[in-house]
Amino acid sequence: MMDANAPIEASKPERAAPRLTLGPDQKVGAPVVQISGLWTKFGRTVVHQDLNLEIYAGEILSIVGGSGTGKTVLLRQMLGLERPARGCVRIFGEDISEANADQLKRMRNHWGMLFQQGALYSALSVFDNIALPMRELRALPEDVIRDAVLLKMNMVGLGVEHAAKMPSDLSGGMIKRASLARALALEPQLLFLDEPTAGLDPDLSDAFVALIQSLHRELGLTVVMVTHDLDTLFALSSRIAVLAEKHVIALGPTRDILKVDHPFIQQFFLGARGRRALEVLDQRALENTLET
Repeated sequence: MMDANAPIEASKPERAAPRLTLGPDQKVGAPVVQISGLWTKFGRTVVHQDLNLEIYAGEILSIVGGSGTGKTVLLRQMLGLERPARGCVRIFGEDISEANADQLKRMRNHWGMLFQQGALYSALSVFDNIALPMRELRALPEDVIRDAVLLKMNMVGLGVEHAAKMPSDLSGGMIKRASLARALALEPQLLFLDEPTAGLDPDLSDAFVALIQSLHRELGLTVVMVTHDLDTLFALSSRIAVLAEKHVIALGPTRDILKVDHPFIQQFFLGARGRRALEVLDQRALENTLET
């Protein structure tokens, strides 16, 4: 017989299933990033709950979401800069959430990170900023590092005449390119981008998007990007992961995401800005079709 004085255990609310989960619509490799059952908590605040996400080799996966949905936190967890409260983050098959400092240092040689503001060291020249990841290996002679730095500068469209300049002497677009060259210094397989076109005017933004497209194609990179810029998002993304309600509510190619009936998706993608960006995307697609 039930004790009338016994406390009643509150039933755990069921989390809604994702409204769309689609794999890449083009041929890609095996998963490079595998996130399963991830929980993120700050005190009593739950940011992510049972979040699952797979990112495949060769794709450009963009993460979007409203304020407070934990986009940057999720990126930091993939980088090993923060640990989840629960769950698993695997990069190249290794559980980064359980790695120690030495293991993390070794694993980080396999990816590059472009921070929103560039994060160049103000006391180092452009050359020394780009050379830093190679010098930290303590395995390469200086003449090899020199050639590699100049190669990376050329790769991102940054003239060698800027090598001796300090970050304070660079324009916003040049800072982005120098930071990208540093991110590519160790020839990573995986590239993380945090708001890559933030602060750039439209022409510089378009040029930087074209650069990322070219590098992605030529180097076979897997790219994980967080961005609010719809033009950048539509131009680059193989798939989009939408964060809301503490998990990934929709995952798939751009056109499929637009069909999902959710308030954030409708507001973010199909508002005035979204419609303008889609018009540009459609125009570029038409131009590419005519050229071929």
